[in-house]
Amino acid sequence: MDVAGELEIFTLVADTLSFSETGRVLRLAPSSIARTIDRLEARIGVRLLLRTTRALALTAEGATYVSSARRILADLKETEQLIAHQSSPRGRLRVSASVLYGKTFLLPLLKEFIQRYPDILIEINLTDVVVDISAGQADVALRLGPLADGPLKARRLGRTRKLIVASPCYLARRGTPQVPQDLLDHDCIDFNFKRAAPGWPFLDGGQEYALKIKGCVETNNGDTQGQLAREGIGIARVCAETVQQAIVAGELVPILEAFNPGDGEEIHVVFLGGSHLPARVRCFVDYLVECFSVGGENIGCIAKGGAV
Repeated sequence: MDVAGELEIFTLVADTLSFSETGRVLRLAPSSIARTIDRLEARIGVRLLLRTTRALALTAEGATYVSSARRILADLKETEQLIAHQSSPRGRLRVSASVLYGKTFLLPLLKEFIQRYPDILIEINLTDVVVDISAGQADVALRLGPLADGPLKARRLGRTRKLIVASPCYLARRGTPQVPQDLLDHDCIDFNFKRAAPGWPFLDGGQEYALKIKGCVETNNGDTQGQLAREGIGIARVCAETVQQAIVAGELVPILEAFNPGDGEEIHVVFLGGSHLPARVRCFVDYLVECFSVGGENIGCIAKGGAV
């Protein structure tokens, strides 16, 4: 049995959790399906399925393997289509980005990309929860902040700057903080999940420190934080580029700028590299780098990007 055939059988078994059903679909005997799984497990040296007389279940290793297997089969199918049709890149491209950054910067770039590559189906997932590309949850992701060590490749797009903002009505009601410690008496809007750096950073007298803030609302995305700040609910720390229009319109006011450490977050597009990088992924990554390097000043005034 060739490796691609094994992968196809294994993914179907993972979907049906039945040797009999898989055999019916592929017109093979259930015993043949079972022997194929045995050979696959023997070759890679781990158990992929838990078997009882009544049911099958994926092991943790099996769940990881099936995600990779599906990606490999999809890439193989795309390659065959490219060779057969000699056409532009095609297939489903799963893109992940944070809610606020995705809506502000990514979505406006998609129209031209779709016009260039009409055979690519883009699946957008906007969430501030970090998706696992290695496990097959996405093909490409836009990441803000430091990158964790791992198997992913990255290309730098630019850099954001952070601002602390509040609405004029909130400041009129609660007063304007003059020093960072004043925030302890205010409602600050934070994330409801663990962040890489706890607290808000400040610079005072040449010393940088983090202040643990508190408030009455926590959210899972920066877009909601900006909206809550505009509504006068509390004080938020957000990317400057995402609230420029609200500041110009007078809906938000930057505060504590004298203590702003000038920190920002590097913006990268990350993906699984390797010699078999799908064409749809390669052209999308190249397109993003092109957009930011050529027209970065028109995309939130982010610094021009380049390769990492």
